[in-house]
Amino acid sequence: MAKDVNHVVTDSRDSFGKGAARKLRAAGKIPAVIYGHGTDPIHVALPGHEIGLILRKSNQILDLDINGKSQLALVKDVQKDPVRQIIEHIDLVVIRKGEKVIVDVPIHLVGESAPGTIANLDAPTVSVEAEATHIPEYFTVDIEGREEGEHIYAKDVTLITGSVLLSDPELLVVGLSTPRSSVEAEAAEEEAAAVAAEAATPEAAE
Repeated sequence: MAKDVNHVVTDSRDSFGKGAARKLRAAGKIPAVIYGHGTDPIHVALPGHEIGLILRKSNQILDLDINGKSQLALVKDVQKDPVRQIIEHIDLVVIRKGEKVIVDVPIHLVGESAPGTIANLDAPTVSVEAEATHIPEYFTVDIEGREEGEHIYAKDVTLITGSVLLSDPELLVVGLSTPRSSVEAEAAEEEAAAVAAEAATPEAAE
């Protein structure tokens, strides 16, 4: 499933620094910079609420309207306040139709594994090369009926046409296991405690 291109009207900006950024955010906008392809960086202000909704998904492509001119860009980095989780700044990379980009694509699990088992998502993303305007939103991995001990590797993930896997093919993506019951866990703990106590007890006097 490839992503849609999001049309966003931006405002160019020529004021920089923390003070200017605070004023922008107070006005409901997010400072951002666009760079790449040997072009000079372009500083813009993005609509905060609209961008917040778009960034709920990864690797978003924006069709930016900058002073009436269209520019495709890929969201490269999102800087947030560590406490309030408010978006403080966004880095965007210029892209062109037909070119390839390297992105990390999320793994989406579907189905239910065999009764009593759990699916451990060891690698939440895999790295691929894909066409800039056809970046997959996610890759689906079907775990329906999978048994304990089964493993799904990066090489087993079905990619969309045009995507090339860059992650190690042997990267473990999903592992199926059976959690130990609370009774088994308690018994194991008691046994371990008994062994430790025995080892710590001095031998009887000879």
